[in-house]
Amino acid sequence: MTESNSNALRQERLKKLASLQQQGHSPYPTKFERSHGAQQLQTDFENHTETEQFQELAAVTVCGRITALRRMGGASFLDLRDGSGRIQLYAEKDTLSEQNYELLMEHLDIGDFLGVSGQLFRTKRGELSIDIKNFQFLSKSLLPLPEKWHGLKDTEVRYRQRYLDLISNEETREAFRTRSRIVTAMRTFLDGESFLEVETPVLQPIYGGAAAKPFVTHHNKLDTDLYLRISDELYLKRLIVGGLERVYEIGRDFRNEGLSTKHNPEFTMMECYQAYADYEDMMRLTENMIAFIAQEALGTMEIEFQGHKIDLTPPWPRKTLRDAILEETGIDFLKHPTTETLIQAIKDARLKVTTQKTWGKWVDELLSVYVEPKLISPTFLTDYPVELSPFAKKHDGSDTLTERFEVFAAGFELGNAYSELNDPLDQRERFETEAKIENQGNGEINPLDEDFLTALEHGMPPTGGLGIGIDRLVILLTDRPSIRDVILFPTLRPVKANIQNKDSA
Repeated sequence: MTESNSNALRQERLKKLASLQQQGHSPYPTKFERSHGAQQLQTDFENHTETEQFQELAAVTVCGRITALRRMGGASFLDLRDGSGRIQLYAEKDTLSEQNYELLMEHLDIGDFLGVSGQLFRTKRGELSIDIKNFQFLSKSLLPLPEKWHGLKDTEVRYRQRYLDLISNEETREAFRTRSRIVTAMRTFLDGESFLEVETPVLQPIYGGAAAKPFVTHHNKLDTDLYLRISDELYLKRLIVGGLERVYEIGRDFRNEGLSTKHNPEFTMMECYQAYADYEDMMRLTENMIAFIAQEALGTMEIEFQGHKIDLTPPWPRKTLRDAILEETGIDFLKHPTTETLIQAIKDARLKVTTQKTWGKWVDELLSVYVEPKLISPTFLTDYPVELSPFAKKHDGSDTLTERFEVFAAGFELGNAYSELNDPLDQRERFETEAKIENQGNGEINPLDEDFLTALEHGMPPTGGLGIGIDRLVILLTDRPSIRDVILFPTLRPVKANIQNKDSA
């Protein structure tokens, strides 16, 4: 629809709005009481087929958006959709009176919200419908829905005007209902495992817990810069120090990074920490939790993602990161312990990878390019290098590897976990080593956090920690190709607003 056509339709609707108001009708009432939802009617009266069965019922009252209108002379059929589903309405002069019928037909547009009361019946085709006896305008829609609003496909419109996507696409509405069920099931599982849900600061004086660039803001009263958190980790560990032995948080994190089908600067994470546990315990927790969530949210642990059939039934395979990279590239990164020797091995193998600044980044690049896309079935990759794991405890007897895993499915990472480093002296040394890396131009490090180190020096028990990306889990369980499909309002490149003077009503 062109902009001029849209403006013309808006002017027509403004005239209808003014006409309703002149006749004493309020197009935007405060409240409306309904007796049923659309789907409730379909369910409750599924077995009612005879006219006599409906005649014994009192009038029903429903409300919602009008999404279709079919005029037939002195009668019309309308589709009304609410949050639960759709119900057909029937308007006739003999039932409404000619005056009210004309009032409805002259002022109603697709997109308007309407409240109606009437008698249930079935049409000759057997469709449950409501014969309207009374109606009330609940919200006059001044802008028309897109021309192809039913099944809207324009991704730009769908993401920027999510309300139109939700109006138009049942699969979008169902995806976000499923997202809600996923988060509810995750809470149910963790609560059942005696974890305590907590809240930690979003605004932090020192960011940390991940290798990412933060967003910076300024607190006027304190006259100090604060950071939007990139992770909940270091505050949750403080709670373990304080004696809360099992804690979790589901909340928003923020990382000042690029956009992709798997990355959004604002995203939802679940992080949990369990005292007296290690990364083996976290693996069992992870596979059992995700299997439970799938069963609760979808009714099955066997799902399909982009044509791949994936079975989430535990236990899931375990493989070391070293073996996984060796199998796909022929490179044993432990035999190339310096940046120079690892780069030479990559060149000798004629592998196509993006240039990195540090040895650990080169290892991570090999994982991202050659291993991760092939991990379709849920898989744990374990035992990551220390350089990639600043908060993970070292393997006994190893100065190179840590007790860390990442969990993958459908070709992307779902979560990250480790046996938490609780040695404050080792942790300080890791912070200081990262600071040296930053001076070499890496730019994504964990800054030294003296308050966190002070907490560790008071003693933290052996602890297992886990982080799961909620958005990516929803991608997997709803079979969506992009993170933008599972975030209601994803971050998008700004567009210049075309501000126009709107005529007042």
